[in-house]
Amino acid sequence: MMSRTLTGKAPHAALPVGSVDTHIHVYDAKHPSLPGGPSLPIDAANINDYRQVQQWLGLEKVVITQPNAYQTDNSVLLAALSALGNKGRGVAAVTTNTDEASLQKWHENGVRGARIMELTLGAVRMKDLLEVNAKIRPLDWTCIVQFNGREMLDRAALLTKIQGDYVIDHHGKFLPPVAPNSKEFKQLLKLIDKGNCYYKIAACYESSVTGGPEYHDLAALSKRVIEHAPERIIWGSNWPHVSRSPTEAPNDVQLLDTVMNWMPDSKTRQAIFVDNPNHLYWRT
Repeated sequence: MMSRTLTGKAPHAALPVGSVDTHIHVYDAKHPSLPGGPSLPIDAANINDYRQVQQWLGLEKVVITQPNAYQTDNSVLLAALSALGNKGRGVAAVTTNTDEASLQKWHENGVRGARIMELTLGAVRMKDLLEVNAKIRPLDWTCIVQFNGREMLDRAALLTKIQGDYVIDHHGKFLPPVAPNSKEFKQLLKLIDKGNCYYKIAACYESSVTGGPEYHDLAALSKRVIEHAPERIIWGSNWPHVSRSPTEAPNDVQLLDTVMNWMPDSKTRQAIFVDNPNHLYWRT
């Protein structure tokens, strides 16, 4: 089995007390991947592995996002939430057929969101966004939405119909990245200005063309949003970086240091790492 880096030197600057990682995935080797999804990572990275990363980076809370490998079977996610208690929240795969009883049970277990994933073998797609949104509104959950940001102009009309808060995932996932003055990115800022759209800083290595460790193309976009609306930004590590093998995965503390350097002051870091994610995922 290939080894994954779970600890190392501390971040250059300590995170604010109560910091939240709003995007990780967890797996269980006893639960194989399902048809329609990708294979499990080689080491089936689990919640106990993540606890080491969490301590390493100085994080207190975490939001687990349903991985594509398990498609619409949320059982591994729910088991991890049971182990975490109130320090964990979840974003599940909610389908148009999910019943109210299941949603209520998941809510009691810590689920607070639904994943809409148009890319890379996603289980629930954009065509079902509004129906899923309607199902989760009584529980005050959020949708997290991922698609190619190059389609932002075409997707905007649908996104403006979302009721309640939602998150545009992975820096907007522009493939490849656009310029901050592009029509697509300006449209993203308009969605944020509507008041219910959040921007997640996560997985810059998945869409960056310039590459690490600085990811200059993604840095330009994220700095623009940080300047524009720090109250609408959250951060996620995207651990365990399943688009790479364990030995090829980016270093988690290096990624965090890079992102921290995009933020101008402690007030901004407090908003992005603590206040905003707590508003989205721990308000109910």
